Amino acid sequence: MAAKPPAPPAPRLYLSTPVIEDPAALVGTLSALLGKADIAAVLLRLAPSDPRSLTTRIKAVAQVVQNADAALLVEGHADLVARGGADGAHLPGLAPMQEALPSLKPDWIAGCGGLTTRHHAMSAGEAGADYVLFGEPDAKGQRPSADAIAERLEWWAELFEPPCVGYAASLEEAEQFAAAGADFVLVGDLIWNDKRGTAAALVDVEQAIKQGHAALLERLKAAQD
Repeated sequence: MAAKPPAPPAPRLYLSTPVIEDPAALVGTLSALLGKADIAAVLLRLAPSDPRSLTTRIKAVAQVVQNADAALLVEGHADLVARGGADGAHLPGLAPMQEALPSLKPDWIAGCGGLTTRHHAMSAGEAGADYVLFGEPDAKGQRPSADAIAERLEWWAELFEPPCVGYAASLEEAEQFAAAGADFVLVGDLIWNDKRGTAAALVDVEQAIKQGHAALLERLKAAQD
């Protein structure tokens, strides 16, 4: 009798920051949030500035994130990852990722988003992306439907080794993407815009992920029986 494949672990949280100019307020908030939930990584989004100022901002946030045993990734700015003490960069598309890979590999994480087709996603994985992100808004704020994102996550999770990340804009999406097999769920405005506060929002997202993961385990169990 063949051994049953191990059950996949529950997805972990990947927290995207607002676009920041002054990291002081964010550092205090992050320090509290990182102790409230199982956050695997933080994506730092920076307002445009000169390289020295950007590096200073990265350093300020990196210390807090890494002290909580989470990874700090910078959106773009692959050239500042080492100087800022970050753990890697998130690149917005296949071409930017391919351009950044020589400066990031093998020491730093290279994540890739902006993957509008299956072919681009597979190309990113083959090129060496450490994860692929599905569902984030484009430059015009448009994104696929939740069902389309879930379908893409399920397809990737079943066929490929690099982790897949689902960008969740609601609690329902966080649950749906966990049920689809995402390795991580990325949340941003969902957390920062909650009127109850970021901590309460984060707890709710984590609960939604657990519910989605439970549904995934039930589906896999039914398929094996």
